[in-house]
Amino acid sequence: MTPKRWRTLVLGLVTAGVILAGLFGLRTLRALREFQEHREPPVFSVDAKSAETDVELIRDWMTIPFISKIYHVRQQVLFEALEIPEHGNRDKSLRQLNEEYFPETPGIVEATVKVVVMENIPPPMPTVPAP
Repeated sequence: MTPKRWRTLVLGLVTAGVILAGLFGLRTLRALREFQEHREPPVFSVDAKSAETDVELIRDWMTIPFISKIYHVRQQVLFEALEIPEHGNRDKSLRQLNEEYFPETPGIVEATVKVVVMENIPPPMPTVPAP
């Protein structure tokens, strides 16, 4: 090979390496940004006897199944109140649902879920005194 071809080959390989490093660097930055958005979830009681009752703990990163489990409210009730299909939306956060179905009204999904949960929280289980 002539020196000119070697130079062209080396320059091409270096360029390809820089492009690959840039692409993977951008992917790493995006993953880091997503990781930093996640916060420690609030401490909930998840046992079968008690349901959480403070709807102010509901955040936009939560999903409908998570809220349903913590507050003991059926998922179908929440999806019907939001008037969105359950299929394909179970793994989406309230923020994602809001951006997809109600982009013109920020925070409406979270507010609606809070109201529906407040209306449908089951009554507390009666405690039986020990003999």
